[in-house]
Amino acid sequence: MPKNKGKGGKNRKRGKNEADDEKRELVFKEDGQEYAQVLRMLGNGRCEAMCIDGSKRLCHIRGKMHKKVWIAAGDIILVGLRDYQDDKADVIFKYMPDEARLLKAYGELPENIRLNEGIGGLDEEDEGGADDYIEFEDEDIDKI
Repeated sequence: MPKNKGKGGKNRKRGKNEADDEKRELVFKEDGQEYAQVLRMLGNGRCEAMCIDGSKRLCHIRGKMHKKVWIAAGDIILVGLRDYQDDKADVIFKYMPDEARLLKAYGELPENIRLNEGIGGLDEEDEGGADDYIEFEDEDIDKI
């Protein structure tokens, strides 16, 4: 039987997720970069994002972040713009929710951008809970 010369298995490759505990420094955009909000995930390491400058871009998640930093719809990200393709960009950094609130407080993000919510308004609560169903009269049921 061959001798195991490896350094371990799946759990070693996974590693410890210690980055969540410590506070990290807030990263601001530089020239050639833009803030964006993820509209939807497309798969294959790509997402569609609405940039702060008003254009919708197809964004590629860089290899360093792929399968390590999970991006979902509604997240605020920092993208690197391409000189040769204006409709595509590269995801450089994902902001945590508290960092996104700080960016909004500093005036880096516009006031009309909605944080902490998925795109499509799924988090909004209806005030009238009784309007969730339709009431039929007896004659209406006969027509159906």
